[in-house]
Formats: sequence, structure tokens, C-alpha cells
Amino acid sequence: MANTILVGAQWGDEGKGKIIDVLTESADIVVRTQGGNNAGHTVFIGKTKYVLHLIPSGILRPGKKCVIGNGVVIDPVSLVGEIDGLLKARVKVNGNLFISETAHLVLPYHRELDEQREILKGKNKIGTTKRGIGPAYGDKAARTGLRVIDLINPARFEQLLKIRIKENNEVLKAFGAKPISFSKVHAAYRAAGDRLRPFVTNTVVMLDQAARRGADILFEGAQGTFLDIDHGTYPFVTSSNTTAGGACTGSGVAPNRMDSVVGVMKAYTTRVGEGPLPTENAEIADMLHAMGREFGATTGRARRCGWFDSVATRHAAMVNGIDELAVTNLDGLDTLETIKVCVGYRIGTTRYDYVPNDVETLAKCEPIYAEFPGWLQSTHKARKWKDLPAKARSYLKAIAELTGAKLTIASVGPAREETIFL
Repeated sequence: MANTILVGAQWGDEGKGKIIDVLTESADIVVRTQGGNNAGHTVFIGKTKYVLHLIPSGILRPGKKCVIGNGVVIDPVSLVGEIDGLLKARVKVNGNLFISETAHLVLPYHRELDEQREILKGKNKIGTTKRGIGPAYGDKAARTGLRVIDLINPARFEQLLKIRIKENNEVLKAFGAKPISFSKVHAAYRAAGDRLRPFVTNTVVMLDQAARRGADILFEGAQGTFLDIDHGTYPFVTSSNTTAGGACTGSGVAPNRMDSVVGVMKAYTTRVGEGPLPTENAEIADMLHAMGREFGATTGRARRCGWFDSVATRHAAMVNGIDELAVTNLDGLDTLETIKVCVGYRIGTTRYDYVPNDVETLAKCEPIYAEFPGWLQSTHKARKWKDLPAKARSYLKAIAELTGAKLTIASVGPAREETIFL
């Protein structure tokens, strides 16, 4: 397998958790490189559903090492809850989970600031999960953040936390929000720190040693390409680099040690939160929601849905250097007689074959569609390429060609076995 970066090629929620779980069978180590508990990876093993927010889904494979890298922002209380949930489900965590000592912390004042800023924006809100991720990354950039290495040093953590809560309470006061209690936060976070201490290590050194031994490492990110802080539909983005480059900075593993990039994309398009979605379509959204699909793993919010957007995925292939594609949720289109694919954007007489950086321009873009015949039969039980209907195979080949990368995986359901390797 070598060292593989896995990224979302759309707006997140592409089914990365399932693909990571499948690929982990061939990996030795799985590394989460960015984001926080605003993301959710859903994995089905048999009839059991697991929803993970911070811990790599490789933890569900016995004997696999899982790393939360330095690029992640960690809510320690939430992480302890996630660990306890896995232990309750009899998943082995001790000895398999490692946490970077330089990962930054999400604190209660980050969550409160996140919510207050969204309220202040009103109709121009970004649509965050209000988990405090943006303000935590803001503190990291401002060099005022607290890190895991501080959390497990009781004296230092108490001193720094007092300063940060005092300062942020002044900001919250300006919003008219309630102040944060130092004693409550300190007690909860110190207890979490004690629980997490055995997992904390210098993960950069650990991963370097593993790479030198020839270990196969899988790097997983949260969200998707168009939520990247630099390359997404700014400002309707997350606060970290969700693209392939973020895997290097978020883990400390050098770019020349990376061997391939796998892009995950749905057979259609979805988005959670605000911001442009050129192919958004109420009819396909109603159909998918009625099927019980497309609700956020973290928030439960109904996702916005639309036709497949090859302009966006082609842009994602360029930015990430995607070598291979994994297409998920093909079975979601089984009942459609005709399937549309966006092959370009138009504003008046101007055509765009790339995603405009100006979000106001993108919002005005009208999709140019090509139409493909539906297969009108279930793909759910297909296990080999030849098992798929001919029209489904043609559709998959077409969207891969439009994206500009090699199709290697097609998924027809959430379970491990519902995966076709080409």
C-alpha cells in the first residue's frame, strides 16, 4: 500500500470513513491530520454502526496503530467520551491509539465564541457546527493556543488556562454572553488530561521511525477539498487545510515520503452548511432524504444535495494531485431514469471550466449539464465490476474521466463488503 493520503474531493461527507476502513486492511498505521470533532466518520461493521469524530476509523481494525496528528484540534473531554464509547463496544484502544503532544486544544470559550460569531453574522452565517474549531485554529495562528503538552503538565495548564479564560471572558462580555467558569473547566480538562496522558507521545518521531522501517501509512483528513481554508469556497469553509498538503503539515511526515493520493467522491454532490452549491437540486435532495440518506454524522442536519459536479472534482484532482478515485453511494442513484452531470458553469455567455475563487461569482454560476441514462436496478448486491449494470459502469467511467483520475473503488453501500475494487 505504501504511504497514501486520502482526501475528500467534494464538500466533505463523501464516505471517507468507509473507504478508510476498507483501505486500513492493507495499512499498518492510520493518521488523522487535521480538523476536530466537527467531523464525523461513519463505519458499518456487520449491523453495528460506529460514528467516530477524532479517532481514526482504523481503530476498528485489530492491531492497527492510529495516530491523532499535530494538525488536529482536540476537545479532550469529547475525546475521552469517544474512547469510552469504543471501550464499551469492546474495541481495543490502549496500545493502538497515539495522540500528538503538539496538537492544539479546543476549550469551552472557543465553542461559545463560535456560536456568538455565527449569531452576529445573521443571514451571512457560515453554518459551522459550533464546536469551536475555527476559534481554536485562530488561537493556534495567533500563538495563544493551549496544546496537549500543556494539558498533561498540571501546573503549566492551570496557569495558562487562567490567563486565557480571563482574556476570553472579556471578549464574551462584549458579545453579551455568559462568562466561562475557570474552576469547572479546569476540573473537567484536568480529569480528561489524566485519562489521555498514556496515549500522548511525539508522533512526528514515531511516524518517521515507522516510515524508515517501511511501514504502510494511511493519512486521513476530515471534510473535503472545497472546505479547505485556502482552496475552498471561502469564507464558507473550515479552518484547516483539508487538501493533500495538509497531510504533511498535520502529521510532520515529509512530502517526499508520500506515494499516492486517493480522492473520495460521491456519485452525486452534497454539502452541509452555507455557501454556493452550483448543482443543488431539490428533487434529488428530497429523493435521498426520503431514503434516509444524507444526514450529517456530527450534527444530524439534512445535507444539501445536487447532481455530480465534474468541474469541482476536476479542480479537486488538480489541487490534491489525485491519482486514484473511490466513488461512493452509487446505489443512491439506482431509481433514476436520467442522471445529470455538470460539465461546466455559465454566467450569461461566459463559460467556466474551473471553480471561480470569487464566492459571489460562483454563486451566480449556472451548471451546464450532460445527461446519462439511469440503470433502474439495484446495485446494492454487486461485488465485482461485471456485476454492475452496463449503464452504471458507463456512468462511473464517465465521471472518472471527467474528473481526470483513475477509478479504483466503487462503493454500493456502507458495509465493508459492499465495495468493488477495479
